[in-house]
Amino acid sequence: MTIQLYNTLTRKKEVFVPLEEGKVKMYVCGPTVYNYIHIGNARPAIVFDTVRRYFEYRGYDIQYVSNFTDVDDKLIRAANQLGVDVPTIADRFIQAYFEDVSALDCKHADVHPRVMDNMEIIIEFIDSLIQKGFAYESEGDVYFRTRSFNGYGKLSHQSIDDLQVGARIEVGEKKQDDLDFALWKAAKEGEIYWESPWGIGRPGWHIECSAMAKKYLGETIDIHAGGQDLTFPHHENEIAQSEALSGKTFSRYWMHNGYINIDNEKMSKSLGNFVLVHDIIKRHNPQVLRFFMLSVHYRNPINYSEELLESTKAAFDRLTTSYQNLKHRKESSTNLTNDNNEWLDKIAALQEEFINAMDDDFNTAKAISVIFDLSKLANYYLLEKNTAVEVIDKFTQKFDELFKVLGLTLETTEMLDEEIDALIEKRIQARKDRNFQLSDQIRDQLKEMNIILEDTPQGTRWKRG
Repeated sequence: MTIQLYNTLTRKKEVFVPLEEGKVKMYVCGPTVYNYIHIGNARPAIVFDTVRRYFEYRGYDIQYVSNFTDVDDKLIRAANQLGVDVPTIADRFIQAYFEDVSALDCKHADVHPRVMDNMEIIIEFIDSLIQKGFAYESEGDVYFRTRSFNGYGKLSHQSIDDLQVGARIEVGEKKQDDLDFALWKAAKEGEIYWESPWGIGRPGWHIECSAMAKKYLGETIDIHAGGQDLTFPHHENEIAQSEALSGKTFSRYWMHNGYINIDNEKMSKSLGNFVLVHDIIKRHNPQVLRFFMLSVHYRNPINYSEELLESTKAAFDRLTTSYQNLKHRKESSTNLTNDNNEWLDKIAALQEEFINAMDDDFNTAKAISVIFDLSKLANYYLLEKNTAVEVIDKFTQKFDELFKVLGLTLETTEMLDEEIDALIEKRIQARKDRNFQLSDQIRDQLKEMNIILEDTPQGTRWKRG
């Protein structure tokens, strides 16, 4: 196995060598659950679900952990605005998250730890950092001594002196150094809180992932992943506090997906171009959105627009049509051809190209281009006068297999109701009777019902518009 991945820590591609042969320990930063997830949250969910699927495809046993941040300033504000408590907000949008990512065919993590359920280990982690001299209490807050960790800045490739220039102290903070960051925040009046050795309060954002990764995966993990925006300060701070406590490497590989732009502008609330997955999948097939996300290499930025998504749908439909044509042709195929091996060899070669693409830093864009080559080959094969069941089966098997690696499916599960079924049969008879006016009328009627007909040499087929 020669999977290579780009390591943000070293800024180069490296051959992946797991801590334990055949196993992968992977932690992916999940969302802050104060609202429906936006398209920026969807990208890492899809990307790293695909990475996970590919490791499984290549025979690895993967432990996959992805957290929920279910208590922070954003949740407190949302709870106050809606007049409910923070756990209610968190529960509501965790459920919404699962609904949205399930629609995108993202598998659940092996564990989805929540901050509220892990408060004891977080407090223990902070207390241990204080005991070792890496953190200190200040009027109910606890801060990490950033300068006490010699490797600070190694992930984002910044020097401590450069960071000093942009450092500042927020109102109400009582730090010894403006580079220090919060591990524990004293509760303000009316805020949710937990008891701790430093008084009532709640964790800082960065500490939660360090504590939960340690609990569920151990002191050293194989891969830590998330969006590019998390590289600094979130992941940088995770490294500092984790390695300060353990004295060991926290994560051996760091993976980050690129940003998303909306209509060629960076997505942000201030620009009003915030797009929620909850809304997108009401208008579009979730499979198309997933296909769109994987059509660009995960480290590159991706531009989202309704026009691009429509274009992606057309491309996805071409693959679906090719797949359905294969299944349709099987009914009239035999095993009488003599050149099966030639076609089977071509299919196997394309599978190898797919593996090579994915082995090269999970290049889904190139992998998808290989699937289009498979589609072209299948279409060319269907021009043959005599086709073999064995070859048809191999084509459809490889379509299914490679799409499954990407978390996609080409099967349609929708059924026509009796009314539409009867109309299609009526149109078929009209064509036999050469009543083309009636045939066209029925086609138009079905089109209004979102049913698109395709007249092929093997008969009339349909698909949803």
